[in-house]
Amino acid sequence: MKTSSRRLHLPAWIARPLRWLWTGIRRIAQFLLIAWATLAIFYSNLPWAWSRGVLALAFALFSVWSLWLARRQKLQRLFAVAFGVVAVWWICIPPSHDRPWRPEVAVMPRAIITGDRVTFTGFRNFKYRSRDDFDVRYERREVSLSHLVSVDLFISYWKIGPIAHTFLSFNFDDGTLPVCMSIETRPEIGEGFNPLASMFKQFELIYVVGDERDIVRMRTNYRNEDVFLYRIRSTPEGVRRLFRIYLARVNMLADRPEWYHLLSNNCTLNIIRYARAAGAPHGRFDHRFLLNGLIDRYVYGSGVVDTSLGFEELRRRSHINDVARSVGDADDFSARIRASLPVPAGNLP
Repeated sequence: MKTSSRRLHLPAWIARPLRWLWTGIRRIAQFLLIAWATLAIFYSNLPWAWSRGVLALAFALFSVWSLWLARRQKLQRLFAVAFGVVAVWWICIPPSHDRPWRPEVAVMPRAIITGDRVTFTGFRNFKYRSRDDFDVRYERREVSLSHLVSVDLFISYWKIGPIAHTFLSFNFDDGTLPVCMSIETRPEIGEGFNPLASMFKQFELIYVVGDERDIVRMRTNYRNEDVFLYRIRSTPEGVRRLFRIYLARVNMLADRPEWYHLLSNNCTLNIIRYARAAGAPHGRFDHRFLLNGLIDRYVYGSGVVDTSLGFEELRRRSHINDVARSVGDADDFSARIRASLPVPAGNLP
């Protein structure tokens, strides 16, 4: 007995736009695959720049020909195989601690925890005369967990806008200078930061641990970045939980290298992750986690900074460049850049 099936025929005025939509989605997906694989080859671990460029160009031309010009199934299958090879190759590129690092990131810090005491090795405390002229100084620094009482947020702008660098400082009530922790890329000698390259395994990750007269003053006084300092509302217990999370990450990176990634393993996203792990209130993902030059508006709206002032007034008073330049390399640098800052009332868990 024969069975017959009917094929659904849509009216042309519906079917044609659906075909266009499907074609557009497919082309966009193909373009993204071609672009990703081409860039993965260009930023791969092949030893010669010219070979990466030639191979990336060859892959892009072959992909366009096989998917959009020839349109043969055999060639499309070859593209799928080639893309798979590139993807597996890229996944297998390992991070390393063994590269010719720039002196600012040459030493991985480590935290040795003995009861209440934490001893840092590789604690950075460079002495600067200009942006590129400095004395390399890595030290040992000891702090007491029981005297850790607060944390501050720094936002540093190369140029005022939606993108910035964020980092934290942990403060103690026994006269110990703050411990500054900055999540950064680890460039090699001659390298500079490249946002696109940072998404293709070009930079390892480092948690720079050091003195504010190095990490902050280098930005305010020598790089001429605009730096804002916000006092964060929290309890000492919450700050200590956050500090321990940072200590664990510092040691984890010292033992095993990781790749920095602009969209998944960067400074601000990690700060948010660790704050939540330490007990900060959870919220939905916010676009300002990626456009981190706007993160001060996010923390203001979250109530974790002083909200007795309007946001613009708080931001104006949190700009520390002038005072940092006037203080110079004084021993009380950290106290004086905080002297006029508003302190939030009350505590968060």
